[in-house]
Amino acid sequence: MLFGLYLEHIQGLDPCPLCVFQRIAYILIGLIALIGATHNPKDLFLVIYKFLIIITAITGALIAGRQVWLQHLPPELVPECGPGLDYMLNVFPLSDAIKMILSGSGECAEVKWRFIGFSIAEWSLIMFIGITVATTLSIYVYKKNSV
Repeated sequence: MLFGLYLEHIQGLDPCPLCVFQRIAYILIGLIALIGATHNPKDLFLVIYKFLIIITAITGALIAGRQVWLQHLPPELVPECGPGLDYMLNVFPLSDAIKMILSGSGECAEVKWRFIGFSIAEWSLIMFIGITVATTLSIYVYKKNSV
């Protein structure tokens, strides 16, 4: 999140609607982890918190995967740029706005930054997969150690 905010506010890269949804997924993962750490649950509640993190990370991975797919489309197949996120949320019903956002647009297909050859969306996909794998493994390690 901090690096995304750095890219936005210092480097001037505006996030596309799919990027905003990925940020929401990261924030939810952080909030669930913070609540879980504060609650310090045992057994069932620990697994519930971890399951919520896994579901949120998978959702984030699907959104990032959609953006990666858009970024790898041939230029002639990239959808046109749509209206801004604020406009969609203010003008359309929430369900319609979410459908439009998740379908992606031309601005979501544009690669504005790369690190070691990967775009922001590709790094985000890697991170969401990593969070999912690590959290899933932590459930199995916990169950193995508690037996």
